[in-house]
Amino acid sequence: MDMNQYLEVFIDESKEHLLTLNQNLLELEKDPHNLEIVNNIFRAAHTLKGMSATMGYTDLANLTHIMENVLDGIRNEKINVTSQLLDIVFLAVDDLEAMVESIASGGDGTRDVSVAISKLEQIEKGNEINTKDNAKAEIAAALESITYPKINYDQYEKTVIEQSKEQGYDCYELTISLRPDCLLKTARVFMVFEVLEKCGDVIKTSPSVEQLEEEQFDSEFIVTIITKESGEDLKKKIMKISEIDSIESNLIDPVSINENNEQHVEAKSEENIKEKEQTSTTPTSKKQEKVEKQTNKAANKTIRVNIERLDMLMNLFEELVIDRGRLEQISQDIENADLAETVERMTRISGDLQSIILNMRMVPVDNVFNRFPRMVRQLAKDLDKLLELEIIGAETELDRTVIDEIGDPIVHLLRNAIDHGIEGPDVRRANGKPETGKIQLKAYHSGNHVFIEILDDGAGINRNKIIEKAISKGIITQAEAVELTDTEAFELIMAPGFSTAETISDISGRGVGLDVVKSKIQSLGGIVSIDSIEGKGSTFSIQLPLTLSIISAMLIEIGPEKYAIPLSSIIETAIIKKSDIMIAHNQHVIDFRGKVVPLISLKDIFGLQQDNELEEFISIVIVRKGEKMAALIVDSFIGQQEIVLKSLGHYLTEVFAISGATILGDGQVALIIDCNALIK
Repeated sequence: MDMNQYLEVFIDESKEHLLTLNQNLLELEKDPHNLEIVNNIFRAAHTLKGMSATMGYTDLANLTHIMENVLDGIRNEKINVTSQLLDIVFLAVDDLEAMVESIASGGDGTRDVSVAISKLEQIEKGNEINTKDNAKAEIAAALESITYPKINYDQYEKTVIEQSKEQGYDCYELTISLRPDCLLKTARVFMVFEVLEKCGDVIKTSPSVEQLEEEQFDSEFIVTIITKESGEDLKKKIMKISEIDSIESNLIDPVSINENNEQHVEAKSEENIKEKEQTSTTPTSKKQEKVEKQTNKAANKTIRVNIERLDMLMNLFEELVIDRGRLEQISQDIENADLAETVERMTRISGDLQSIILNMRMVPVDNVFNRFPRMVRQLAKDLDKLLELEIIGAETELDRTVIDEIGDPIVHLLRNAIDHGIEGPDVRRANGKPETGKIQLKAYHSGNHVFIEILDDGAGINRNKIIEKAISKGIITQAEAVELTDTEAFELIMAPGFSTAETISDISGRGVGLDVVKSKIQSLGGIVSIDSIEGKGSTFSIQLPLTLSIISAMLIEIGPEKYAIPLSSIIETAIIKKSDIMIAHNQHVIDFRGKVVPLISLKDIFGLQQDNELEEFISIVIVRKGEKMAALIVDSFIGQQEIVLKSLGHYLTEVFAISGATILGDGQVALIIDCNALIK
């Protein structure tokens, strides 16, 4: 069989299981006695092992197999969860991640995992030595009370019985005999199933369900049921059915199943598989069958789509939106009722289609954030610091293309905050701070942008130290340093080759500084800003465009030019009197609903011809960025429209307050105003 067709699915699902392992291991460290968390970890490792073995990745399968043994000891409460033990398990998870990444990049997934396996085996052997005598005594006692089953169970059925036992359920084999003179045997079987359905779940019958329905049995049949009721109670309920001769109840233990199956190895033939499928459709498990069908139906609603196909779909739809705008313009010019109705209907349908396409590309930033708690834990150990990471707004959605690129810059900023920002426990205690440093990773929407902030309560940034280093590196002169604001001084740390680290470490970039972060964010059309208070902490803020190619915008006129303002940035439009304008700190401002809002002339910003005097009434657009607002002066409003956001190209990357351009229905080009840049 060619496994390459399943490779993409294997990689995606492996990454999901590795994520589950990391998240649950961190939870287990906080709550070592929570067996539910251990079971989640075990299931993820077990599934990953099976997938790896099927695909032929031996190193992956071997390592997960040894991990399973250790996790099994934990969930059976034979191995205690400690920080040292989790360090070893995390080491194994690191190897697993490296192998999956190797496979994803076209490699064969091989890796030297001997160190991790050796350490895991030491834990396993230590557990075996400590529990050997107890285990023997427990097994001996259990064997005395075991009644061996009459039916052979396959691996799937054994797993069901074992997990049910862990959750407090019992498994019974009921040998039911009908009277020799019973005429309608199938009817009696159905009545038995109807009684058992109310008591638990039937997982197997002998003969099979199909044979029972066709009366292909003498007078005796066996039913295996998982229930919380006792065997005696089951017998009493079934004996109420007429023409039942006798019932034998046999309590089954998972140990007895393993012992029995060692003597009777059950072949995985097509007949066995068919029998299991028939058992799952027993008339007594209609409710269970209904639930399974609903589950399968829900599972089938999700498919994996290559991002390149979504990009192609988006490009085609962009062209459709431009043509739609052209049709709307033609419809207005011709004033034909049928054409107007058709265009209106097409606009509604294409609007729904647009919403679907855009939502398909949006992914929660949780896909990036969820790997950071593990990283912070390890760095805290390496640097001997106490750290607490708080994640806010992980449900905030961002375009998939940005999600794929934003991970590394955030990693660099977190490492920088941990290494340079957060002080050691002794220093924090001496400064009157809690020993545990706090880092907050926050994401939120503002207008047509997403903001990601990394806040720490560490030492902050020393302005004088930054300036001295910048002067010594020749980045600025002594004269320029005097004129710098705090914000400009802080941003010097993102200059190429800048670093205040006295010793080079592997934690925060080997002295490279944050220039790599800045260039990466800028390549995504974003901005990095820094705010800091010495002794209190620092805030690194990343502003990213949603990169939605199609946005709703308000078209406006300024002089002879048309511009577009993203609707997501607009609070409202208004007309004010010239007399309402005030001056504060040499800036024109207005009173907007009790708040002082700066007034910005777009003609001044874009260098358009200014009228000699302002008119009596002025049209304004109130825009916002987070909690900050501004009022933009415009000449007139054209109206709301869906527009396609086009890049200005490589030659116009630094145009102030312009985020792109769009093609209007009449073929004109309108520039799109970046409100966040104006407010900043």
